[in-house]
Amino acid sequence: MAFAMKNVFTAIKSLTRAAPVPQRYISACSALRNSSGKSTEAPKDTRPTVRKIDQEKVAQLKDFGQYVAECLPKYVQKVQIEAGDELEICIAPEGIIPTVSFLKDHHNCQFTNLSDITAVDIPSRPYRFELVYNILSIRYNTRIRVKTYTDELTPVDSIYDVHKAADWYEREVWDMFGIYFAGHPDLRRILTDYGFEGHPMRKDFPLTGYIEVRYDDEKKRVVAEPLELAQEYRKFELSAPWEQFPNFRNASNSAEDVPIKENK
Repeated sequence: MAFAMKNVFTAIKSLTRAAPVPQRYISACSALRNSSGKSTEAPKDTRPTVRKIDQEKVAQLKDFGQYVAECLPKYVQKVQIEAGDELEICIAPEGIIPTVSFLKDHHNCQFTNLSDITAVDIPSRPYRFELVYNILSIRYNTRIRVKTYTDELTPVDSIYDVHKAADWYEREVWDMFGIYFAGHPDLRRILTDYGFEGHPMRKDFPLTGYIEVRYDDEKKRVVAEPLELAQEYRKFELSAPWEQFPNFRNASNSAEDVPIKENK
C-alpha cells in the first residue's frame, strides 16, 4: 500500500512540475548589420547649451527699432541688434524722458516695467559714461535696451516721474558712478557708508579704496580710517587681466546695425 501511494505522489509531482523555459539567444547579426550600414538616427546637436536665435523674432525687433526711429527721429541716433537677438536703441541725452515715455505709453510698445538702470565707464571716450536702461513689455513679452551717454559734469534727466522704480536705481548709479540725475526727489548714496568719498565703479577708483573699516576695542564701535597697506602686500600689475586671452583682445563687434532714416 505504501509503495502504491509513493508512486501516486511521484506521478502528481511530475504533472505539477513547471515546464522548463527554453533559453533565448540574442543574435548579433542585426547589430552588425546596423553598424555596417548608415545610421538612421538624427545627428546630435554638438552645442545643446547654446541658445538658439529665432530669426523671425530678430526681424520683428528690427522692424520695431526702425519704427521707433521713425517716430522719434530727433532723439534716436542708432538702432542695433546685440548678442544676436537683443534690441538696443541709442539716443541723445536730452531725449531720455521723451523716449522712455513713448516706449511706456504708446499702444504698440507698452514697456511699462523698468527692470534695471546701470552704467559703463569708458574713460577713453569724450563722454565716458554709457547709461543703460533695461525695460520690459509685459503685454508683448519683449525686452528693449535704451542707451545714452554723459560725462562727469553733465547731469541727466531723471525718469522718476515716468517710472517710479527708477528711484533706487538712479541713486545706485549716482553712488557707484557719480552720474547726477536732475529732477530726482532724493538723490543720495544708497550702497556706500556716510561720508564716503569717490565712486567705486569708476575705472580711476583704486581697487583698495581710500579708507578701511575696522572694529576699535577701545571705542567699542566700528571706525573708518585712512587706508594703510604694507609695502609687501602691494602688487603693481600694469597689464590688463584680459591681455592673457588673445582670442578676446581683438574680438569682433557682435552688434548688428539696423538701418534707419537720418534726420535731416
